[in-house]
Amino acid sequence: MLLLQQKLLNCIMDEIDDECFSILVDESRDVSIKEQMAVALRYVNAKGHVIECFLGLEHVTSTTASSLKEAIESLFCRYKLSISKLRGQGYDGASNMRGEFKGLKTLILQENQNAYYVHCFAHQLQLALVAVAKKHYDVSWFFNLISNVLNVVGGSCKRHDALLEIQAAEVYKALNAGELESGRGLNQESNLARPSDTRWSSHYETLISIIKMFPAIIGVLEKIREDGDGDNNGMANGLLLNIQQFDFVFNLHLMKAILAITNELSQALQRRDQDIVNVMHLV
Repeated sequence: MLLLQQKLLNCIMDEIDDECFSILVDESRDVSIKEQMAVALRYVNAKGHVIECFLGLEHVTSTTASSLKEAIESLFCRYKLSISKLRGQGYDGASNMRGEFKGLKTLILQENQNAYYVHCFAHQLQLALVAVAKKHYDVSWFFNLISNVLNVVGGSCKRHDALLEIQAAEVYKALNAGELESGRGLNQESNLARPSDTRWSSHYETLISIIKMFPAIIGVLEKIREDGDGDNNGMANGLLLNIQQFDFVFNLHLMKAILAITNELSQALQRRDQDIVNVMHLV
């Protein structure tokens, strides 16, 4: 396996040869809580195709900007790459090491002014949305409440199974009443998607699934309230009172409408055939 890995890396280095390239770096902490950098290369091959490949994981003893730069230089030296040929650098702006990555960017630019820093537009959009949402107390309350609902309703396999069972019964009832169309690919089993601050479109997907499964969520919370112990039935009762209020339902549909617009932009920004001129127009 190691021999095959080395052969692949040798092929990549031969293809890059003495041409220009870019690096993409992300934090990758392992299970033993050791800090690592995941490094990928991006370059144009002899056929004019843009190639992006994973170079490797580099362990770092310290997460200061200077230590990260030393780790990059060590990696480059190992594969006979030169910082002078670097034409682009990109880092994860939402990682725990985002401040250190900012310092690393500056140190590399001091050595090579052509190593332009590019922050993913789709990533910036997501981070901006999350930051703005947390500044508004009504929206912040709304997403905190959603997080609590997901934790309680999806807190065990038993509750998850009950959610799917109630949802299936709701779909069957709607089909019989002619409220839903039947057909191939329609009315598939749904799950409650959990939002993530750094995963594109996840908040939008969560709102869609909550609207779609709202009656089933109510049913599971009512079941927990009736059958649960003191802590669980109290929590379920509080959630039932909150999510059936006008404010929650209004925010649910308002944020769905807003995130539908930004989701369309986010998807467009991530298209493989996207170009920088059109990206600026879309933004």
